[in-house]
Amino acid sequence: MKIKVGIIGPQDSVKYILQVAESYKDIDFIPFSYEATEDTLTILKENDHMIDQWLFSGQAPYHFALANGVITESRGSYPSLQGSSFFGTLLGAVLNEGKIIRNFSIDTISDSVFQTADEDHFLHTLQFYSFPYRGYMPSDELVAFHQTLYDEGKIDAALTCIRSVYLRLKNLGIPCYRVKPTQSAIKIQLDLLKERSLSGKYRMSQLAIFGAEVIQEEKYPSYKLKHQILDLSRLLLDFTEETKGSFVQMGDGLFVIYTTKGELDLSIDGKRIENLMKTIHIQTGLKIRVGLGYGMTVFEADQHLRYALQHAREHKSETFVMVNEEKEVTEFYHQESTIQFHTRKWGKEWEKKFKEASISPGMVSKIESLANHYRKTHITTNDLSIWLNSSERNGRRILGELEKLGLAIATGEEQSGHRGRPRKIYKLLFV
Repeated sequence: MKIKVGIIGPQDSVKYILQVAESYKDIDFIPFSYEATEDTLTILKENDHMIDQWLFSGQAPYHFALANGVITESRGSYPSLQGSSFFGTLLGAVLNEGKIIRNFSIDTISDSVFQTADEDHFLHTLQFYSFPYRGYMPSDELVAFHQTLYDEGKIDAALTCIRSVYLRLKNLGIPCYRVKPTQSAIKIQLDLLKERSLSGKYRMSQLAIFGAEVIQEEKYPSYKLKHQILDLSRLLLDFTEETKGSFVQMGDGLFVIYTTKGELDLSIDGKRIENLMKTIHIQTGLKIRVGLGYGMTVFEADQHLRYALQHAREHKSETFVMVNEEKEVTEFYHQESTIQFHTRKWGKEWEKKFKEASISPGMVSKIESLANHYRKTHITTNDLSIWLNSSERNGRRILGELEKLGLAIATGEEQSGHRGRPRKIYKLLFV
């Protein structure tokens, strides 16, 4: 399947980019030209669903679309205006005027381009009035900038990067020349968009294994539970069809769905997984824990699913845990928040130390994420037991191990409000 890249800009710019792009046989280029920069919004809203990446003709339409939220930085780009673009236009202006002209106004291009050009080519004999800006600037302001300088006799010609500004200045009788990106600048962006699109398609086709496990409150299975599990199977089968996956029941309480990251990402958006868990509880009376594993291979995705379910089992209530291909763990909570931590943060030296202690690097990374989430560096065993949904005794054991490893230090005590010894307050040294 070919990559689809949308080219968006004024008609002459789009035509020029298409000529440069003729050598890219593995990409389908779809042109979209406009009369005004503001037309960008309509074009994107109506056609974004069929385009992998967007190449904008310049800074103005790109940042206008970005500012209006119709595109993200990962979905588009534009060719930068390099020094060679500026020099080509400058030379053309001098040749066309048929005389030496030394005073110019120029918009859009950053001051750093002039500084570099001056150092390399001794342009200090020329006078430039620049109007650099970031993002999008209405053409009225740019026209006023050039026109004022010309009316005051400060410039001989105007250089602009915006087509609408160029046309209006020409109509006003102001000598004006348009700066366009070079072929090399366009090809750099085409290569970037191609690589980005292929990477995105590869990630979307990545394997994903979804696991749902019943939190069984009954010690022994009953006919009622079996009926509930049958109802659960029906709901999960509907979800499997939605994600275009393959459904397997591993036992009385464990269900697995094999699908791809692209299909599953569509379902994760908009709290689909959380809503599914709520629907299951309402319609079947069952509570489930959900694990999701991503991987480059079936084996890797399966290992990450097992790891996700292992983390989910640490909670007594319904939980959704995801483990990606980098072994990064994300826990989703009903309070509209997530906890994310990485199990590969610690090096080999620390892995050896963790083996000697009765605590895993994943647990330490999880505590770090929880501490950052709650914005606390000083905690007690009670705080930790609440965070981990475990006993205070377990919290005391973990903090003791962290102290042995030099990752925590006791800094004081507090009264628990009950009889007995006061609780120690620990400072986490790795947060």
